[in-house]
Amino acid sequence: MFYDYHMHSNFSNDSKTDMEDMIKKSIDLGLKEICFTDHVDYDLDTDFDWGIDYNEYFNKLNFFQDKYRDKISIKKGIELGLQKQITDRCSEDSNKYPFDFIICSIHAINKLDLYFGEFFKDKTQREAYEAYFNELYTVIKKYKDYSVLGHLDLIKRYGAYDKILEDSLFSDIIETILKQVIYDGKGIELNTSCYRYNLPDLTPSRNIINIYKDLGGEIITTGSDSHNTTQIAYKFDYIYSYLKDSGFNYVCKFNQMKPEFIKI
Repeated sequence: MFYDYHMHSNFSNDSKTDMEDMIKKSIDLGLKEICFTDHVDYDLDTDFDWGIDYNEYFNKLNFFQDKYRDKISIKKGIELGLQKQITDRCSEDSNKYPFDFIICSIHAINKLDLYFGEFFKDKTQREAYEAYFNELYTVIKKYKDYSVLGHLDLIKRYGAYDKILEDSLFSDIIETILKQVIYDGKGIELNTSCYRYNLPDLTPSRNIINIYKDLGGEIITTGSDSHNTTQIAYKFDYIYSYLKDSGFNYVCKFNQMKPEFIKI
């Protein structure tokens, strides 16, 4: 009985898949509950528009919640791309609309989208990783209107490096981030996009997940980060077994921004 809490539809700039197609595939896969978390990223040095028409978004979600209420539970979420200069603007969005669930992610730093590579040009690999983790910590010290951190070590996806640096090089800042998350009553996600990006570990890494568990973290969601129907709940059979073997007895779903613990 799986819960996919990181899904994108064509409300996100990087997806062309209709929301209803994602829902139908989720039903076919036997998912208990899904949460749409389409992208909103403000203040980017790019020509792309990463905003959402929230009224249309919620109208669609309300319609499909009613249409498929007997087949699947659909929750209202968003993935907000945070940067330190837009935390107030993101808080306004968070508090204005009736979200069940909000992912706090870092996709850009100083307006530079990590995907396009410009951010990495004047930095060593270690400097780039440190800047990413420091940005994340700076953001969550101020921004509290979220549910979980998205793909916590996303920096490993990008930069076109030959290898990924070990977490141990950044253990102090990673632990500081996780302690803040736990103190604030927030959580992290286990994101299976790692398989699409051919990463050598989960996202976040098994090491980071273990640190979170050892520090007392309990709130964890599972997300495919799917942008089309073939990616929904990918490898969920494995990650649910992995979480249980790692000592997590529960995964979380959310209702009106409050976690509910579901026994694995």
